[in-house]
Amino acid sequence: MHLRRLLPLTVLMAGLAATPALAELPPVPQVGQETPKPVAAPYGPTEGAQAQVDAAFKTAKESGRNVLIDFGGNWCPDCRMLAGVLDLPSVAPWVAAHFVTVSVNVGRINTNLDIARHYGVTIKAVPTVLIVTPQGRLLNPDGTLALGDARRMSAQAVVDLLAGWNGRGA
Repeated sequence: MHLRRLLPLTVLMAGLAATPALAELPPVPQVGQETPKPVAAPYGPTEGAQAQVDAAFKTAKESGRNVLIDFGGNWCPDCRMLAGVLDLPSVAPWVAAHFVTVSVNVGRINTNLDIARHYGVTIKAVPTVLIVTPQGRLLNPDGTLALGDARRMSAQAVVDLLAGWNGRGA
């Protein structure tokens, strides 16, 4: 009797494993000795942020990836270091395979704050990182500020947090 209940799940799991898109996704990178360098200006102008977020969600819906929204400012050392981790050669392909990323410049935490409020998040510090499904569900409501100390975190710790949040949407 147990076999009858498990058979549909087994068929489903076999089908998922055979899906090329899932089979080709790179595993969570092991950063090793790579040392991130802060990115000088990871955030573009404050204008046009909502259009960039909208475009990211359009791409996410087409690709099935979650959206990583990184709220910050070029003046913020932790924001610049987070961008450096995401740009590491071992990390960047993994991020691109799993997320549609968009960086939102919040100025001095005085602009584009409405974008985060749409997901129930009030920006009080940066970086604030939201992982959102293509349908708009926030996957890391309790961790939006967890990367706020990116300068003191290992690159692996940053990647592991992102992987854990992304897994909630599976």
